[in-house]
Amino acid sequence: MRGLAVVIMIQCHAFNSFVRMDLRDGGPYVLSQFVGGMAAPLFLFMAGMTLAFQMEGLERREPKPLRRWLISLKRAGYILGIAFLFRFTNWAASMPHVGPQELTKVDILNCMGVAMGVLSVAAVFGSYSRTRFAVAAGFGIAAMSPIVAALPWAGVPPLVQAYIAPGQGRGLFPFFPCAAYVAFGLAAGAIVKRAAADRFDRLMQWSVLISFGLILGGQYFSNIPYSLYTQSNFWSDSPALILIRVGICLVMMAGAYLWTEYGAGVRWSWMQALGKNSLMVYWIHVMIVYGSVVHPIKRRLSIPQTTAATVALTLAMVAMSALWLQWKARRANTVRQAAVAARA
Repeated sequence: MRGLAVVIMIQCHAFNSFVRMDLRDGGPYVLSQFVGGMAAPLFLFMAGMTLAFQMEGLERREPKPLRRWLISLKRAGYILGIAFLFRFTNWAASMPHVGPQELTKVDILNCMGVAMGVLSVAAVFGSYSRTRFAVAAGFGIAAMSPIVAALPWAGVPPLVQAYIAPGQGRGLFPFFPCAAYVAFGLAAGAIVKRAAADRFDRLMQWSVLISFGLILGGQYFSNIPYSLYTQSNFWSDSPALILIRVGICLVMMAGAYLWTEYGAGVRWSWMQALGKNSLMVYWIHVMIVYGSVVHPIKRRLSIPQTTAATVALTLAMVAMSALWLQWKARRANTVRQAAVAARA
């Protein structure tokens, strides 16, 4: 599932960086960005799922709720630290074509770290209460997003606005509404982690049914002629869009399970290789696509040329991921053999 998000992300960034400006009103470019809009919700949703997996494991090992919360908070701090390191390396790779404002840009990793930090309090609850808390948090963040966007933010520092408030001219990944995807992912992850192996097929069936309800319900409420909110933008703060995208995440989760369990088998998968190295792929491909190394071709390629560049970049990321996984496996085997020899 994360590997699919990586593929969507790579094509979105490649088209955004390479396609000529006079081609950006055409169907191929618009479609690439429309599909690419699902990459961030998928990554945030998956971050919530992995956070839930960690919390479920902590509940079995650590009886103290406060200790569980601190460990989960530490994980969020790690992600936030990676986010700032990423911004620094991206700024360095783009020199001299960007200014120091690149260092404080709020990217998806910043949003992910902050959202995980806020939601880490879910670790103090038991498994079932955690699921209810996560669902309530997801709906609450989604419902509050248009209200937060409509607040008077004129005197607030732009950096604070970028972290919190949605809206034109602010950050691309504010807490409202993006943290809702992490919260819903946290709920889904808690349910998946508790599910028995012989109940997984039924769980995925329910996932698809719920997803269709969210997608159709969100689409319906987004089209009715009246609203609970005096001001709302569908593409930046609408609760309906959040529910639609969460529904799509659930459909993709079921599809990923179906393919992994009954289609792909146990053989090597290039999609899983990308998913296992998603952070590395994200880091490296952004430095390539938006860095100085490709400056001569930025916004200068045709659609076919950009498509070829996207395929080449994807293949390069697959090769890098495969080599990295191979090196890690060889290193683990060497360490294991050394440990066996030491005991002997």
